[in-house]
Amino acid sequence: MQEGVDYKVIDNFLPEEEMVKLDNLILKDVEFPWYYQPNISFQEYESKGPFFYMVHLFYTNYKPNSAYFPFVVPLINKLKPNALIRVKANFYPNQGRQNLDEMHVDYPFKHKGAIFSINTCNGGTLLSDKTLIKSVRNRVLLFDPSNYHDSINCTDNNKARINININYY
Repeated sequence: MQEGVDYKVIDNFLPEEEMVKLDNLILKDVEFPWYYQPNISFQEYESKGPFFYMVHLFYTNYKPNSAYFPFVVPLINKLKPNALIRVKANFYPNQGRQNLDEMHVDYPFKHKGAIFSINTCNGGTLLSDKTLIKSVRNRVLLFDPSNYHDSINCTDNNKARINININYY
């Protein structure tokens, strides 16, 4: 694992008007599609225990992958990427205990990443230096996701930890 992880946390990242649009889409639209993933990362190992999560891929394979992509454009524009790699929403259900899975990298090459929290809960992102960045509504974590990190689900009174993960250059 890397030492001296470089990261930045920004609260109130989006204007409230844009945040409400994401809330309405992801938290309130019962038709918003989520897709089952048996592993927390796309690596070859299986997650420990019965843990799983759900995703929605807004952008992958060099193009938008979802009719909902326009909803995340304000978030992407604020990051000012040169190029996108992937944009996905993550739904980590509250499964009664925290999943401390194996640390992983999103991609094995240097790039930029943003984890944008849709809701506040006791879950978060654990960086390789053991720093825990809590999930707080409208907070973004900026870091290099080619460094090891772990996604921590919630165990409080929330039904899930929900965020948007953006990989870009």
